[in-house]
This record gives sequence, C-alpha cells and structure tokens, in this order.
Amino acid sequence: MKVLWLAAHPEPRSLNGSLYREGVRSLEEQGHEVRTSDLYAMNFNPVVTADDFTHADGERLIVGRAAQEAVRRGSLAPDITAEHAKLSWADTVIVQFPLWWYGMPAILKGWFDRVFVGGFAFGIHDAQGRQLRYGEGALAGKRAMVIVSAGAREVSLGPRGINGDLNDLLFPLQHGTLWYAGIDVLPPLLVHGADRMDEATYAFHVDALRERLKDLPHTEPLPFRRQNGGDYDDDLVLRPELSPHLTGTAAHYRTES
Repeated sequence: MKVLWLAAHPEPRSLNGSLYREGVRSLEEQGHEVRTSDLYAMNFNPVVTADDFTHADGERLIVGRAAQEAVRRGSLAPDITAEHAKLSWADTVIVQFPLWWYGMPAILKGWFDRVFVGGFAFGIHDAQGRQLRYGEGALAGKRAMVIVSAGAREVSLGPRGINGDLNDLLFPLQHGTLWYAGIDVLPPLLVHGADRMDEATYAFHVDALRERLKDLPHTEPLPFRRQNGGDYDDDLVLRPELSPHLTGTAAHYRTES
C-alpha cells in the first residue's frame, strides 16, 4: 500500500503522537510506503483565503469557483498542491485526531477545507451530466480509516451511550467528506479512555492499532449507499421502499442483501 497518514495533535509526546509513530513504524515494517502530514508540526495554515487561488485584488471571492479555476490553471497555493500530490500518490489515507467537542480539531477541518477543493476532490461529472460523488468521483478507488481518541469510555460512544454512536459522530467526515469524494471508508478505530491510560491500557491500544493496520488491505468498508446506484430518487432522497423504518444517518447504510 501507499499510505498517507494525516495527523492532528499539537503535542508530539501525547498519546496521539505516540500512536502516530507506532502506526507509521508498523506500516513500514509490513513493507508499505508511508508519507505523512503532521499538521501541527507542519504549522499548516487551516484558513481559506483569496491567496489560496491567486485571486485578483478587489474582485469578489466566490470560493468554489475560484478553487476550480485555480485547479484548472495550476495556480493553487503551494502548500495545497503539496497535499494534493500526497493524496494523488496514496491509495490509502489514515486520518488521526483527538475528538474535540464532537469533531475534528480546527487545523484538520481547515485541511479538508483547503485541500478537498472542487476540481480536485469533487465536481466531476459523467457523460449524462450527473455529478460523481458519494462513492464515485475524483478520489474513487482510494480507501481511508479514521483513528480517533476520546476520553470517554467505549460503551458511552456506542448505540445507546450518552455521547452518541461513534459512526454517527463521524458521519460528516466519513460520509459527507471522504465518501462524498469517492473514497471507501473502513470502520473507524476508537482509542477510548485517553485521559486515564496506564501502561497496560496503552499496550492494548498499540496492539489493536497494529492489528487494524495489518488487516487494512482486506478490511471491508462501511456499506454506504452510492448516490448513483439507484437507491435515491431524482431529488436525492432515499426511495421509500428502502429501509422504510430508518431515518437520519442510519438510512444511508445498505441493509439489503
């Protein structure tokens, strides 16, 4: 595999920093190629501005249009094109971060804002004019796995836990970003109890991480429905005969055999 490991934690001596190094080492020991984007170490700028697109001074900035035009011209900011090169090279992406206020750290959200731009990560159409997204599109054929740490206990991030089910919390990233761009998303790895970890628990999580990375090439992705696979009508609403008793995020997983 060619793996891009995307990491977002400000402290290299943290649990996340240790697992990041363990993970990269494990992949390399298995013979995989690894490139990294350690966003805090890179001092990555997470803020979208007109400078990303060599935008003309005084002209009204329409971000989507400016991004697509800059991709077409090859005039995106150099730090964005460097991340595009890594993504184009990779067949697998690891996204690792601590869960802060039910979401990604701002620097990681900003990475997606600046890097997953139209013309690169989405905005591709087929011969009939349909936009290729949610399972198809520019980044189709790649796979991704989210590794997330949380102070909460594992069961509290389950289906009836007070914090909500982990896949629901990650739905905007896993479905609305990665799957939207065509990337197959593997089940996430939760590092729970991050604030109360002793050596034995750390060793348990290192072993779990190594096992997941060893199985990465063969792991089945989450069964998200494809936009253009016939499950949705022309208004992109799930057809009434499919999962008729489900609503919300649960309805967008295939349950039919």
